[in-house]
Amino acid sequence: MDLRKLKTLIDLVSESNISELEIAEADGKVRIVKTPTPGAPMAPAAATAAQMFAAPSAPAPAAAAEPSPPEATGNVVKSPMVGTFYRSASPGSDPFVEIGSVVKVGDPIGIIEAMKIMNEIEADAAGTIREILCENGQAVEFGQPLFVIE
Repeated sequence: MDLRKLKTLIDLVSESNISELEIAEADGKVRIVKTPTPGAPMAPAAATAAQMFAAPSAPAPAAAAEPSPPEATGNVVKSPMVGTFYRSASPGSDPFVEIGSVVKVGDPIGIIEAMKIMNEIEADAAGTIREILCENGQAVEFGQPLFVIE
């Protein structure tokens, strides 16, 4: 990695609120960790880290408390990543599947856009689509139920 680029990254970390930055490139990996200054208070940073880790776990129990997913019978296809869910390959095209569509293992059933990359979601079981649990264009979380296949 270029020394000027490395200095720029160090300056970026020191001037921002982030405490750690890791970048991997073809020629290597760099990890920059900002250590707290002796006079700086630690409580706000610790609270922020606790909030970041607490936020994803808070919605999970609420989602489990909803009646739909536990009552659903069959195979639940879950989101493998965080991103934006799309039911079709392009805005004007037909959705990959509808309720009642018959799918085989490996058939495309949706797309999740993450970091400007379109990731095809495939059926992990053969059967009939019984429920579509996400709207087109909806933000989804890792592990969020997307479809129910019976």
